[in-house]
Amino acid sequence: MSYTILKLALPDMLLLEPKVLETEAGFFFESFNQRDFAAVTGLDVRFVQDNHSRSERNVLRGLHYQIQHPQGKLVRVTEGSVFDVSVDLRRSSSNFGKWVGVELSADNKRQLWIPPGFAHGFVVTSESAEFLYKTTDYWYPEHERNLLWCDPTVGIQWPVDGEPKLAAKDAAAKVLAEAEVFA
Repeated sequence: MSYTILKLALPDMLLLEPKVLETEAGFFFESFNQRDFAAVTGLDVRFVQDNHSRSERNVLRGLHYQIQHPQGKLVRVTEGSVFDVSVDLRRSSSNFGKWVGVELSADNKRQLWIPPGFAHGFVVTSESAEFLYKTTDYWYPEHERNLLWCDPTVGIQWPVDGEPKLAAKDAAAKVLAEAEVFA
């Protein structure tokens, strides 16, 4: 597995562009290889759970995190496109409260590494999108927390027309000043 690592404004996050072999018949790429991932990123992580979701245009999921059992995530899109966002919630970080957003799509095949201690979400920018992610810890609903997608102190510039479609838990999320965060 060969990646090009693209640096982002938040240095702990990595945008990975895989080497894709394309032919007249289609394409092939190795979407994950533990040994190569560690060699290229310098990260020694163990993934324990894979998740797969499908959403329609303008659905906004997030911003989710687990206050205990924080999850690192390796995310990608296999159909359509999303604007993917992560917010640093580590109070000890010089980037606390800052965010990064990137386009992930079936066409660009990019993957995003989101370390533990970040809130994560995305909005679908195509007619629909299928979203896959690997996590470094299991989902514990009792520890799940949500950061409000439109918190003005965070100031995320979401590419949405009008109001996004939200789950009830995302609409009721807390602003950064009221949210539980990491040390």
